[in-house]
Amino acid sequence: MELNAERYADPDAVRFEADGAYAQVLTGSRTWMLDWAFEPGRDQAAQQVLAAALGAATDGRPVQVWVRQPTAAHDEIAAALDLHPYRDLFELRVPLPLPEPPPPLEWQPFRPGVDEQAWLEVNNRAFDWHPEQGGWSIDQILEEEAEPWFDPAGFVMHWVDGRLAGFCWTKIHPATDDDPQLGEIYVIGADPSFAGKGLGGALTATGLDWMHRQRGVRVGMLYVDGDNDRAVRLYDRLGFTRHHVDRSYAPWSD
Repeated sequence: MELNAERYADPDAVRFEADGAYAQVLTGSRTWMLDWAFEPGRDQAAQQVLAAALGAATDGRPVQVWVRQPTAAHDEIAAALDLHPYRDLFELRVPLPLPEPPPPLEWQPFRPGVDEQAWLEVNNRAFDWHPEQGGWSIDQILEEEAEPWFDPAGFVMHWVDGRLAGFCWTKIHPATDDDPQLGEIYVIGADPSFAGKGLGGALTATGLDWMHRQRGVRVGMLYVDGDNDRAVRLYDRLGFTRHHVDRSYAPWSD
């Protein structure tokens, strides 16, 4: 079975393909991130490309392999390569506008060149436990600001007595053949010192309301870890329902 490899400008980024299967190696700030997919019945090719991708993820950083809508075949092939289910990430969606949103929140939009440090401090405290969202640097947020989708007008910043209490960073995805225009709650967080004040629901509703009123978005979405029971319950109360599950595999298990 022929295995093809395609490299990109990033020397660490490579895509392996064979007979209806692919695995793409990407680098993250702390981990190797691999995307993996295959057509039904292509188990041999699926194992071949994944093994090749794992072999390309060198230098000792942790590896996570991501799959959209995993099946038993994904679990079995991953196990054969000593990979274990590590995280289930739910994509949740909700029609807009929300029927019963929380009370409105006073906020101002993100100010490029002004608010980066305040955002970094709150984000990194709020997500010190998170493998991707924690430990951001100034370079990372500046890279995000340079993306064509970045819109500071929809980056909700909630201040209390001059301190950033919480934020809701939104991202709008254009409609595709498979999906309508989607308004994503890209990152949402609150300073831990403001915990228990109901900011999660208010910030989420504020971001969704802005995308609906200012950009005409009629479907909101977000990703949440499946084991984050508190957040899942919050989004349930706001009317979100599960659209699909993404799963990561890693050479360790909980």
